[in-house]
Amino acid sequence: MNSFNITTECYIRRGDDMLFILKGRDDMNTGKYLGVGGHMEIGESPVDCILREIEEETGIVSSELKDLKMRSVITFINPKYGDEYIHLFEAEYIGSEDPALRTCDEGEFKWVNIRDIPSLPMWEGDMVMFEQLLNTKEFFSLKLIYDGDFLKETKIY
Repeated sequence: MNSFNITTECYIRRGDDMLFILKGRDDMNTGKYLGVGGHMEIGESPVDCILREIEEETGIVSSELKDLKMRSVITFINPKYGDEYIHLFEAEYIGSEDPALRTCDEGEFKWVNIRDIPSLPMWEGDMVMFEQLLNTKEFFSLKLIYDGDFLKETKIY
């Protein structure tokens, strides 16, 4: 497959919990836990895209987020599914309504305590990403090379 996507993804914190979406659509992410996000549209910056995706999927508006920042660019190489260049963000939720109660056609929202993240069904490379995301405050670049559903190589820069 000779294609690639440019996307954004955000892990939204509320104290020691992170908001995940358990993907329910029939695609490569079905049954996996992911952050909120999606594909960039023509003319969007990564920040424009993530704010739009967060609002579309969760109903959270930018004034309900604190400390939104880009933490990484992840290069996901996968001949089976196509390559993806992910702009990874994190933010703190300061709103009053629980976005996990909102329905979304892409899956079900769940708050997960950060200590429980390793037990979630997710891409193997996401575990590498969480090691960096949770244990450092520095920007990092991550390259994940897959053969279908299996992680072959990881590079952290």
